[in-house]
Parts: sequence; C-alpha cells; structure tokens
Amino acid sequence: MNRHPMMRSLLLAAFAALFAAGCAGSKAATNGSDTTGGKTGTGKSNEPVSISNRAKLLFEDAISAFEAQKKANAFDYPSLERKFKAALSADENVAEAEYNLGVIAERQGNTQEAIARYQAALKKKPTLRQASENLAVIAQNSGDIAGAVSLYQGILKIYPDDASSRARLAEIYRQTSDHDKAMEFSRAALMRDPQSVTAYKVMMRSYLERKQLAMAKLVALRALKIDQNDPELHHTIGLILLQEEKKDEARAEFKRAIEVRPDYVPAHVMMAQLTLETEDYPAAEEHLRRILQADSKNAAAHLNLGIAYKGQGQFDKAMQEYDEAEKLDPKMAAIFFNRGALLHRNKGAPERAIELYRKYIALSGGEVALNAEHPIFGLLREAESIVQAQNEAKAQEEQQKQLEALQKQQQELMKAEEGKQGTVNASGTDAPAPTQPAGATQPAGAAQPAANPPPAGAQPTPPAGTPEQKNPAKADPNEPSDELF
Repeated sequence: MNRHPMMRSLLLAAFAALFAAGCAGSKAATNGSDTTGGKTGTGKSNEPVSISNRAKLLFEDAISAFEAQKKANAFDYPSLERKFKAALSADENVAEAEYNLGVIAERQGNTQEAIARYQAALKKKPTLRQASENLAVIAQNSGDIAGAVSLYQGILKIYPDDASSRARLAEIYRQTSDHDKAMEFSRAALMRDPQSVTAYKVMMRSYLERKQLAMAKLVALRALKIDQNDPELHHTIGLILLQEEKKDEARAEFKRAIEVRPDYVPAHVMMAQLTLETEDYPAAEEHLRRILQADSKNAAAHLNLGIAYKGQGQFDKAMQEYDEAEKLDPKMAAIFFNRGALLHRNKGAPERAIELYRKYIALSGGEVALNAEHPIFGLLREAESIVQAQNEAKAQEEQQKQLEALQKQQQELMKAEEGKQGTVNASGTDAPAPTQPAGATQPAGAAQPAANPPPAGAQPTPPAGTPEQKNPAKADPNEPSDELF
C-alpha cells in the first residue's frame, strides 16, 4: 500500500516507541508475577491464569536480547522473533509475547502477520492497549480513517485518560488539515502525559505545514529533550533549517537522524538530494542504495542513482537505472531528459536524444508549460545542430565520392582511347603493325626499308650496287608488255 512519506515516518517511529513500551510493560508485568503468581487476563474471562515458569524465563531472555540490541542500535529481528516464539510455545497465554511478535512482523514489512498477532494478543488480553493502538495505526496509514478513529475511541472508552490515543487522533485531524482540532487533541494529550513525544510531533508538523518555522523548531527541541534518539525530530529540524537556508546545519541534522537510526529513509532522501546538488556522487550513491534497500520500487531513487552513476562516468550503469525508473513510472518526464542528455553528450547519439527531449517536453505539458530559460531548449537546439552538421557532412562526403568515381571513369576512358589510337597501323586498319625486336638484324641480302619512303607514285630508287631492271614487275619475258614507250 502507498503511504504518505510523513505518515510512513510516523508509523516507523511509532513502532519503535510501541515496541519499547510493549516490552517494558510486559517485563514489569512478568516481574510482578513472581510474587503474584504471574496472572494475566484472557479473552474469554476475567479470571487470572497462571503463566508457566519456563515461559517467564524465556520471555525475560527475549526482553534482555531486545534491550541489548536497542542499546547497540542494531536489531536482529529474526533472532528476537525466535525468542518470543519460544516463550509463546512454552505458554500460549503470554499475550505480550504475541504482541511483540506483531511489532517484529510490522517492522519487517509483514503487515498482515502483524495484524493477526495484535488481534491474537487482544483475545488473550483485551486490556493490552498497545495492540489496539498498533491496529489503529495500521488502519490509519492504510487510509481506513474511520476504522482508525473507531479503534482510538474504543481505547478512550476503556482508558478515558489515555494520552497516546488522543495524540494519534490529533495526527488524523492534522492529516485532514483540521489544524485547530489537531492542536486541541495534542495539548490534551500533553496535559495527561507531558512526555508524549507523539503529541509534540503532531504540533511540530502542524506548525511546519503552516510555515510557522520558529514554533515548529521550538516544539521539536522540546521533544528532543525527551528523546534525543528520535530520528524524525532531527529530520524535521533539518527541514526547518533548509527553509531557513541553513544547508550546512540542516545537513548535520539529517546525518544525526541517520546516526541514531541507519534505516531512516526520509533522512537518506534528503542527504541524497543535498549530495547530488554538491556533485558528491559517491555519497549520493550510498544514500540512494539505502533508499532502494527499503523500497526497490522507488522510481525517483532509481532515476537519481542513474544521475549519480553518470556523474561518476559509469554511463552504462546510469542507462540501466533510467530504464528501471521508466519501467516503474513511464510518465516521469525527468527520465527522458536525463537519458537524452546522456545519449547526446556522452554516447554520441544526438538523433535519439532529440526524440527523448521532445518526449520530455510533451510529458511536461508542452513548450508553453516550461520556462523559456529551461535547459531542455538549449540542449534540443544543440542536438539538432549536431544532426544537421552530420547530415551536411554526409552529403558532402557522398558528393565527393561521386565526383571521384566520375573522374576515375573519365581517366579509364581516356586511357582506353589512347591505347586504341596507338594500335592503328599505316593502312588505317586496327590490326597491329609488325614491330622489330630491339637489337634484331635483317637477314643478309634482305632489303632494308627506306628511312624516308618515296612520295606516292614515285619510282623507288634501287639500292646501291643493284643492277638496274627496266621492267622489274614483268615476271615472264614471253608475256606481252603493257608499258607504253
């Protein structure tokens, strides 16, 4: 179920307080049983029943383990669960063991088991007020306001002076923005129990929501005098200091909240935000991991973890976190802004980045919904310029390739033409002319070609020393001559 962050922090703080109260109260009752016979009420009658000595010893052992873990500020819930179950197995009438098992289940996120344990505890001991209060808190935080009010009013009928139920009713009025009644019930609770940290918290939140920072801080400081190890008090003071623009002091309060309770998520959220702002990405990663340990489905935490990875140059890990955030919340606009920036600036994919930038603008309500100075517009123009330059360069490269291909084709044609001209012989045919090998000599007596051939129609001059022939073309002397004299 979805819970408001402030209500979830209230619930966790309430469990811690009720766990301690339940254990402490149970311990006192058990110690009293040493001299009174160990009587406790049952759900069937008001007659006392005996608690076995073994169950008492096992319950005392469980309480001692709880106190030791509380002092070390490190709870081992499975081991505590085993110890309280052992006490309950020894004697099923130990209602306080049943109740504490409910608190352990609730602290581990098993709400249904917690409800069953609280109801079982009330059957065994209807006067176990803490069990009724925890059931009311669960109903309140699940949105069943009417059910929660009914439970609180039932407690007040049995215990008219109960401060805790009044303080929790005050919280319900605060949640519904009825601050006058919230303050009225808080003051009534404090009149009956001046040490009620729950009542102080309601007043503190009410003042903070109404921007009365000085009063909110004053109430928080008073509550800290009662319990210096309440993480919500330190966290709230940190929120007040942030609004007063005292970031360093606020950071110290958030750190203190984490010191007193390492799993206090709201303080980790604020520290993650502050460390991202100062670009302390390794520290931001640490806080975001703690947030995701408590809630692995937190889309904003996955997105911010991606930003922390990107700041450390781990781009693939960043992209994985952006993808996970989108799976959890596809309409979170910031996912597309950050993924686009990574693809644009770090992955060399401006075309894809342009698509993501435009999706971010659409999810944000369009250009009219964004400030004209929003960085998305500068990034979009830059990515578009890069794509345009790439397209122009690609077109020029293509033209250059075409020009080079054309030049090459022309050169090949010219070479072919030159080769063709060189093969034309004297007769004008394309048959290749005979060539004389280099250094070759004519056979003896062979006629040498004239260096300068005679003009057309002229008679060739016989070589020197050759007898003159009047009719060299006449092969047979008996043939009549057609030469004219």
